[in-house]
Amino acid sequence: MPNSMPESVSADTNSSSSSSRLWLVTVFLTGGPVFLAMLVYKLESFDPAPIPVHEFTHPPLTAALRNERMLQGSEKVGYGVLKGPEDLLYDAHSKLIYTGCEDGWIKRVTLNDSPADSLVHNWINTGGRPLGIAFANSDPDADLITMIVADAYKGLLKISGNSIVLLTDEAEGKKFKLTDGVDVADDGMIYFTDASYKYYLREYILDIFEGKPNGRLLSFDPVTKETKVLVSDLYFANGVVLSPDQTHLVYCETSMRRCRKFYIKGKNAGRVEKFIETLPGLPDNIRYDGEGHYLIALATEFSTYWDLAYRYPFIRKVSGMVVRYLGMPPMGKSSSGVFIVDLDGKPIAHYYDPEMSLVSSAIKIGDHLYCGSVHHRGILHLDVNQHPARAII
Repeated sequence: MPNSMPESVSADTNSSSSSSRLWLVTVFLTGGPVFLAMLVYKLESFDPAPIPVHEFTHPPLTAALRNERMLQGSEKVGYGVLKGPEDLLYDAHSKLIYTGCEDGWIKRVTLNDSPADSLVHNWINTGGRPLGIAFANSDPDADLITMIVADAYKGLLKISGNSIVLLTDEAEGKKFKLTDGVDVADDGMIYFTDASYKYYLREYILDIFEGKPNGRLLSFDPVTKETKVLVSDLYFANGVVLSPDQTHLVYCETSMRRCRKFYIKGKNAGRVEKFIETLPGLPDNIRYDGEGHYLIALATEFSTYWDLAYRYPFIRKVSGMVVRYLGMPPMGKSSSGVFIVDLDGKPIAHYYDPEMSLVSSAIKIGDHLYCGSVHHRGILHLDVNQHPARAII
């Protein structure tokens, strides 16, 4: 009798062996990528911190007056030539708008009756990325204007005629990585922000994802040349504006959806106070309109994604890894716009549109609202008489 297994037993054994191999291959193909992803996640050095969401004790603010479709009726100024006009500054003497663009140029815009016919001229190139801009003086002759520029890569600059002078690029031994907002007091003192001493502009989203207070509010004295840190540990310090009475300034903390007061004069000098909390979006620049209101540019609404990302650091870590290894995703629509408040921080009006994103600044000239963007082309123009914010029932 041959020393062999029955045919049926042999077939069953082969079938079982094939099934085992198939199971192992399936586990490897499905579990391998998961294991690899977990390993990469574990080894990734980017480590977001918990954001103090307990400070968001109230729902997002709303304004009684709203224009929820501000793109309707709006027009673009300098669409083909203004790339990323981040901050806007108006000179009433020359009737020119100044703005810093992503190509390093600070440009001058001559407004005409038709926004499409407005003229754009190159003024001066900083060799970096100009963000916040403010006049150190205003002269009827535009060529003699002295301007202070918060250049994201260069630091705090002074421009006079064709001369560019670096005023400061560090404080307390830390170099600025993202010089951002700026304003100049009547006495010449310069107030500005360093959004992050850790991340450059091209990595700004990582600073927000990280959830750590890397920002600072600073001053520069043009007489003594002293750079002073006024407030540290800020969550992406952004726009800054002097109050009309020059007793305090208001600065934006983008990541915390708030603006705060810092007193520079009087018995409260040096004190920080709440100004406005739980904004409906992430604030960028802030401007005074000369009529008793502050215009706060909201770069994006506080969406469900941001709400979850703020609460769960692992979401921000994964998002940060995507940005690091794959680059910034395309900028989607995010109900960006302008939130208008009075001098006490009380909401007055909200102009926005679901189709808009990354509004970074806003100014009002007469009955016209102008909005800049750190990313998009052209300045948005809206006649608020023809397209006002209305009470929503």
